[in-house]
Amino acid sequence: MSCSLQALVLCCILGLAFPLSLQQSHINDGEDSETYQGIEPLGAPNRCEDEEGFDAATLDENGVMNFFKGDFVWKGGVSSAEYLSASYPGIRGPIDAACRIHSRHKLDVHNKVFLFKDSSAWMYSGGMLQDGYPKPIHELFPGIPDKLDAAVECPAGECLSDSVLFFKGGDVYVYDLITGKVKQKRWTTIPKCTAALRWLERDYCFNKIMFHRFTPVRGEIRPTYALDARNYFIRCPGRGHGKEAKKNATIMSIMDRCSNRSFDAFISDDLDRVYALRGNWYLSLHTHLDGWHAWPLREAWKELNGIINAAFYWDHKMYFIQGSQVYIYKADQSYTLIEGYPKPLQEELGIQDDNLDAAFSCPGSSLLYFIKGNKLRSVDLLNPMGTQSLKQTIPHTHIDAATCTSLGVFLFDGPVYYKYQDPAQLAAAKKLPEPHSISKDFMKCVK
Repeated sequence: MSCSLQALVLCCILGLAFPLSLQQSHINDGEDSETYQGIEPLGAPNRCEDEEGFDAATLDENGVMNFFKGDFVWKGGVSSAEYLSASYPGIRGPIDAACRIHSRHKLDVHNKVFLFKDSSAWMYSGGMLQDGYPKPIHELFPGIPDKLDAAVECPAGECLSDSVLFFKGGDVYVYDLITGKVKQKRWTTIPKCTAALRWLERDYCFNKIMFHRFTPVRGEIRPTYALDARNYFIRCPGRGHGKEAKKNATIMSIMDRCSNRSFDAFISDDLDRVYALRGNWYLSLHTHLDGWHAWPLREAWKELNGIINAAFYWDHKMYFIQGSQVYIYKADQSYTLIEGYPKPLQEELGIQDDNLDAAFSCPGSSLLYFIKGNKLRSVDLLNPMGTQSLKQTIPHTHIDAATCTSLGVFLFDGPVYYKYQDPAQLAAAKKLPEPHSISKDFMKCVK
């Protein structure tokens, strides 16, 4: 597990992550009590009635969606317009494009918001225009044309390295933030993007008020698109999506991260992506600053369906155990099921027990620990058909999930979790340590 992921888990445990108060304007965050009221300052359009859509869109440093139109900007899904000059001093609308950049390898632009107009770019941090801006686009991003249509970030793991996609006409320019190189592509599968947005690892191309979801590597669009942004990105009276699911209290409680229902598994990879699985859904913990949303498992691992018994990460691969079968996915730009899988758990890992309660591996170790009932065993992943360890009794009669980081071993049981210094301390424990709240510490719930 990488250092930044360890920091994320530490923030979760110590309660140091972004306060929820800054997330209350996020869309699709499980709050449907508010809708856009259509009360706007003089000269601003009613965005629920405007068929022309937006000039640009981006998330800001706090993960709040910003939608730009003329001399105005809307922040979040329900707020009224603000004057562009009040939120982003030094520029007048309309703008051509906007994007937020995240890159731990380019700290000078990390977590900054860029606005583009004609041949210039403005860079903001905390709503303040940075010294020396605006600057020519060709100076900041050599090889990128003027008068852009849209822009969106593309982090390493989806693009080969941290990059920005710039759209103009039918061309897409992929600018590598690390090398400064540009690749020009022509995507024929998606319409002209008048705005673009990345939210919770998903990329969207807007054409007026309609939008498509696309893959940033090949420019492929997802089936069932295009969709109306007013049903998804703006809370308009009488509009919305997922109305049938919202009538189902069971589904809604599974999707609600704060419902205190148990989680089936926690898993992370070397690209700092952290997921919590529950039923047929998952939540992304590493994108929590941008809001929360439950997605079907098939959105990330298209072959998975139903409850997962256990999951762990080792040697650049994700392992999902379901009953007596194990699925192994290569963790790359997307998660790809390795050919020939699923396979029987006993054949792959030498584990004869079906329906495990949990499994985990720790950083820097090839040992896989698996738990069923109150018994803990281990097997060496370098030689899974070798001798397994003897069963060791632990003070837990049941757990739902487990994970291991440099901070220790975490066991999850219903609404609480328990922390151990390492597997040895877990194996030697005679009584339960102090329980802690999953919803408070990991899901950042305040209720």
